[in-house]
Amino acid sequence: MAELNVNPTRMELARIKKSLAVATKGHRLLKDKRDELMRQFLDIMREAKDLREKVEKGLIEANKSLAIAGSVLQREVINSALLLPKQEVTLEVSKKNIMSVDVPVFSTKMRTSAESDIFSYGYAFTGGDLDLAISSLSNVLPELLRLAELEKSAEMLAGEIERTRRRVNALEYVMIPDYRDTIKRITMKLDEAERSNTVRLMKVKDMMIAENIEKKRRENA
Repeated sequence: MAELNVNPTRMELARIKKSLAVATKGHRLLKDKRDELMRQFLDIMREAKDLREKVEKGLIEANKSLAIAGSVLQREVINSALLLPKQEVTLEVSKKNIMSVDVPVFSTKMRTSAESDIFSYGYAFTGGDLDLAISSLSNVLPELLRLAELEKSAEMLAGEIERTRRRVNALEYVMIPDYRDTIKRITMKLDEAERSNTVRLMKVKDMMIAENIEKKRRENA
């Protein structure tokens, strides 16, 4: 591991120890965030999987009914029946925060509240298969929007999980070991300097004692 290029002083030692404490706390919080993001992501993916199967089943039924209607009715009749829709759907998009990630929330607003307004034609010149196709598409629309919401949320959470994972790894394998190695190096330097000072003081003390003994000897001679 690389060490930080700092002077081996007590002030730097205190500063790096503080940085290590902050990095360690940040590492713990980011790991908790990563784990919670993973839990949320897996919950969303499980719901999306079940919903996709339901949506695909509804779309298959709608396409089957529309194909049957197309085989019975002329294309001009179907186009004329669907030309002027009574109903209109407005998509509204809001946001929901999941672990600092703003994921989309889709909702719809109908122009009218009457359920029969999904049919823009009379029943005299169309068959039941076209009605069934329109009803199937109308029923699957909320689930289709919910599926789009879930898949976009999963995509955004996956990106945040990857970013968080990189930060966790940077702290765990680079920054924290560098701080620890630097603290160890500075501590060794300071201990070595302290031992050298102690040895030097002991030598000075021994010299002073020797001078005092020599002085007393001369005074008593």
